Amino acid sequence: MPDRTPSSWYTSISGCVRCGHESTAFDLLRGMRERAVPLSGFALASLVTACERRDKEEGRACGAAIHALTHKAGLMVNVYIGTALLHLYGSRKHVLDAQKLFQEMPERNVVSWTALMVALSSNGYLEEALRAYRRMRMEGVACNANAFATVVSLCGSLESEMAGLQVFSQVLVSGLQRQVSVANSLITMLGNIGRVKDAEKLFYRMEGRDTISWNAMVSMYSHEGLCSKCFMVFSDMRRGGLLRHDATTMCSLICACASSDYVNIGSGIHSLCLRGGLHSYIPVINALVNMYSTAGKLVDAEFLFWSMGRRDLISWNTMISSYVQSGNSMDALKTLGQLLQTNESPDRMTFSSALGACSSPGALMDGRMVHAMILQLSLDCNLLVGNSLLTMYGKCSCIQDVERVFQLMSTHDVVSCNVLIGSYSALEDCTKVMQVFTWMRRAGLKPNYITIVNIQGSFKSSNELRNYGLPLHAYTIHTGFVADDYVSNSLITMYANCGDLDSSTKVFRTIIKKSVVSWNAMIAANVQHGHGEEGLKLSMDMRHAGNNLDHVCLAECLSSSASLASLEEGMQLHGLGVKCGLDNDSHVVNAAMDMYGKCGKMDEMLKMLPDPAVRPQQCWNTLISGYAKYGYFKEAEDTFKHMVSMGRKPDYVTFVTLLSACSHAGLVDKSIDYYNSMSSVFGVSPGIKHCVCIVDVLGRLGRFTEAEKFIEDMPVLPNDLIWRSLLSSSRTHKNLDIGRKAAKKLLELDPFDDSAYVLLSNLYATSARWSDVDRLRSHMKNINLNKRPACSWLKQKKEVSTFGIGDRSHNDTEKIYAKLDEIFLKLREVGYVADTSSALHDTDEEQKEQNLWNHSEKLALAYGLITVPEGCTIFGDISCAQKTVDSMCRTGNCTEKIGRLAGAKEEKRFCAQNYRSQYY
Repeated sequence: MPDRTPSSWYTSISGCVRCGHESTAFDLLRGMRERAVPLSGFALASLVTACERRDKEEGRACGAAIHALTHKAGLMVNVYIGTALLHLYGSRKHVLDAQKLFQEMPERNVVSWTALMVALSSNGYLEEALRAYRRMRMEGVACNANAFATVVSLCGSLESEMAGLQVFSQVLVSGLQRQVSVANSLITMLGNIGRVKDAEKLFYRMEGRDTISWNAMVSMYSHEGLCSKCFMVFSDMRRGGLLRHDATTMCSLICACASSDYVNIGSGIHSLCLRGGLHSYIPVINALVNMYSTAGKLVDAEFLFWSMGRRDLISWNTMISSYVQSGNSMDALKTLGQLLQTNESPDRMTFSSALGACSSPGALMDGRMVHAMILQLSLDCNLLVGNSLLTMYGKCSCIQDVERVFQLMSTHDVVSCNVLIGSYSALEDCTKVMQVFTWMRRAGLKPNYITIVNIQGSFKSSNELRNYGLPLHAYTIHTGFVADDYVSNSLITMYANCGDLDSSTKVFRTIIKKSVVSWNAMIAANVQHGHGEEGLKLSMDMRHAGNNLDHVCLAECLSSSASLASLEEGMQLHGLGVKCGLDNDSHVVNAAMDMYGKCGKMDEMLKMLPDPAVRPQQCWNTLISGYAKYGYFKEAEDTFKHMVSMGRKPDYVTFVTLLSACSHAGLVDKSIDYYNSMSSVFGVSPGIKHCVCIVDVLGRLGRFTEAEKFIEDMPVLPNDLIWRSLLSSSRTHKNLDIGRKAAKKLLELDPFDDSAYVLLSNLYATSARWSDVDRLRSHMKNINLNKRPACSWLKQKKEVSTFGIGDRSHNDTEKIYAKLDEIFLKLREVGYVADTSSALHDTDEEQKEQNLWNHSEKLALAYGLITVPEGCTIFGDISCAQKTVDSMCRTGNCTEKIGRLAGAKEEKRFCAQNYRSQYY
């Protein structure tokens, strides 16, 4: 052109930008500057659009240069340039620059306000975007269809019903609901806030619908889990023939099929995608990968992912998340490594999923490496990433790292506080739990039901219940949280854990609609307090109330049978589990194994063992525990070694059972070796139960100096179990000095611990210090503290008979004592002499012997010998036959005659095996 006007330059620049020739457009701009052609807002706005097509850094640099040029040319008054720059900064995630530019704009119209709302909402600043909309209305700027569509979508993302309905009413007043784009946004918003019927009314009143309208309905039904309605709408859409489904339609349908129930339908949608040529669309493949992995078909998901010709970041994130959800942590981290070798930059979703793969103590180092990557990419300030880091360190039991991450986070939400509370709760540190709860309330963060449940789970003693649990219960009533099923069920468990079963029962009775979880919590509470019979009764009541037996309830009921040593009920429950199809559940298998083990049926327990290659950790632990109970240390140790050789890592419970086996066998050196290897070899931190085992084995052998030194050096504070074990051992070895120290420590922890007084009194009695015995018993009387009476029981058919020491209340008392006299005479004939050294009352030898012979265990055994046919099994108190035969055998009088009296063929084998519930 021989003559070029400024308009020629502007039109050429705009045309180049529209045709994708951005470099030519910038060359033309330089030509304009060289020829002193005046700049125009039209041309500069076109060039800002060109900047959006360049990569992140180059685009931002070009945009900043045009922004400066606009200032220099005095064109900031041009609303088109300002709006274009707002779009640029928003798309490049420079929200602060967008806000600053908006404040500098001398003139703003509805397009500028809409651009600001888009910039804020697209970068996660949803509340700020909604505030911008309210400011726009206050300034009197009228909304157009585009602005309403933006703010309606914003309310849908916030899932704020109040804000959404307010905007809906403003749309109706403006009459813009007739615009298809606005109506589509309204349908999506109403679906997000759960008002499905309102969305349906709006959809069917629309005069014209496009593909987006139909997609909005399909997406809404998919979000609500209404799979059948999804396909009804899809069928109506196809029947019309005027509109064709697109990739968005397919994605919504595929998401609706993301469960094992609908995966076959999802496979049909997959075939439809292949037939329609939509299988090459990345979002469709991403949705299919997610669907197959969620439905448990990880192999199909992997095949699709690795067959993709091109993958975007969502593809990688979906596959990493699929591996994590399937428990394939190593594959998830390998996929992250492959992502880092591509041109895609991982984002907050990538690292949130990757940290989920590191949420176990064994993966702590991997978690630290992922944390280092997050710091390198400056993503640690993101709230989602911060919460994921808190969760990862919490599950790895690294409380110091949890605290450090929490302190460094710039913002917190209720999830952040819940994770921190949950981490402290796992450590049973209720003081720290309540400090965080107080802080979050002062910070204006509203607790949710998860907060309350986590706090309730941290209370474990009567003092904690009194100081924190009761006020928290009052808070739940005041705030209405008590109406939440999770909170009310957690209250049942809280009171049970703190020793208040009566309050657990009261809470349970106040629940009007009792769910299976409520029944399970109450059953578990009774089992925990040793009320196994009541637990079994509750399970029957639950079934009569119309609730189906689940794996949790069955496992608790089996535990009830185990605690009662009730083999008959246990076998019936196991049979019921088989009938209900629950026999393959790992929790049920483990509970059944434990029941058979505690009922003396080690052969049945061994029959149930899963194959070692697929044997769960719980089953390994239960097997070791079963051997430990019966003194089979070699078998327990062999099982432990076998487990380790299979590549399984022993956990906290494994070492409790193994150290218990060492303790029962009196192997102090083995105990200490295994204890020392816990943290150094296996990475398991010693806990209080491990320390109790060490103190117990040292005490059994009378090595009190070493026991005291061990208690001083323990990594955890000693509790009542430690001092009670030491006190019991001091009685066995008649060590008054150690016994007094242990009793003093025990009473400091709980001045009303009856076991401390009884054990110390027994220690004084074995040392013939009868004045001290009288003094202790008088003190117990003065403080209204009574020893809980012991009893023995015997089950015959459906009748349970209970006996106390010297009991004469039974209908067959005369026959029972006659049988005892008969046994006593026969034992005397073969040289049996009663051991009265452990008698705890200051009486003559004859009376001591009579008291021992009238013990509740011997009464129960005598009744069993009267009523049970010879050769049959006697079911009763777990300690009855064991202690009776042990006392008879202590002087070596384990004769064939005793064996015949007990109905056994090998009485010595019986004593050695200690099968607790079977008396042959």
